[in-house]
Amino acid sequence: MLNRFWGAFSHDVGIDLGTANTLVYVRGKGIVINEPSVVAINQRTKQILAIGTEAQVMVGKTPAHIVATRPLVDGVVSDFEVTEQMLRYFIERVHKERFSLLPRPRVVIGVPYGVTEVERRAAEEAALNAGARQAFLIEEPVAAAIGARLPIQEATGSMIVDIGGGTTEVAVISMGGIVASRSIRVAGDEMNQDIINYARDNFNLLLGERTAEQIKIDIGSACPLKEPLERPMRGRDLVSGLPHQVMINDEQVRQALYKSTMIIVDAVKSTIEETPPELVADIMERGIVLAGGGALLKGLDVLISQATQTKVYIADDPLTCVARGTGVVLEDLETLESVLLSSALR
Repeated sequence: MLNRFWGAFSHDVGIDLGTANTLVYVRGKGIVINEPSVVAINQRTKQILAIGTEAQVMVGKTPAHIVATRPLVDGVVSDFEVTEQMLRYFIERVHKERFSLLPRPRVVIGVPYGVTEVERRAAEEAALNAGARQAFLIEEPVAAAIGARLPIQEATGSMIVDIGGGTTEVAVISMGGIVASRSIRVAGDEMNQDIINYARDNFNLLLGERTAEQIKIDIGSACPLKEPLERPMRGRDLVSGLPHQVMINDEQVRQALYKSTMIIVDAVKSTIEETPPELVADIMERGIVLAGGGALLKGLDVLISQATQTKVYIADDPLTCVARGTGVVLEDLETLESVLLSSALR
């Protein structure tokens, strides 16, 4: 009875709590929030100054006492209190346009595969303390597969590679469960760091994280491109200490990203090696699906296809796959309850 009462005043919410971005799906409305998982804090007063896009603008541009931080590291909660504040902010934003003095939604949160009991408990408690009346957890590769419309509840093998900001999740799913998987801490953030290291080692140039990410988006690739690309790379010269600009091309960026892309390819291959042969046959027929922001790296699908001798597809709108998957579960919670993780708080 009380559940129905709170339901009348709250939107059920699905959250892709990512290392780089947080996406919020509202039942019946779709994805309404897509903002960076960044929080700006005043260290002197411990006051939160900005969350999401506003905080992202401050990264690398604040005085010493203001820190723009990510409360999630490798997809799991590293700063409990800040994560709780961030979740509360997003939940309250969703309910602003609907009169609700005390929103108490049901929340489905995507978490990396293989998280520990402690990490699961942290995610659940953060959601409950942020105002959720019920918190459900779903493994990100399962949510991404649902969001990509793969038939995960059938007796057939579906393979998903979800490349996020902090983790890459590779999973073979059948009958609603994960049969074989890999979760590695090499993804978008690691690629940004590769570019920073390459610029430092080869050009004596110190780059910021946002600059490195923009270079990756603009000219980053995993395979040679038909048309060469280049762009300016601006930073601080480590010898003179002055601003400096050099031109960088796609081949140099590809060289910088080589180690990370090969680790992802190896994770895909080793997951296939662990998969039962009947499911491997299904994967050969249906192909491998790429999701997450890392799926947009030019030529990564071609590289994985060449390495595995299997068709590889990029999911429609790969950035939102996990959030859409949590939304599908929300829309039919009773039928899809079996794909959720059991609560760590019971």
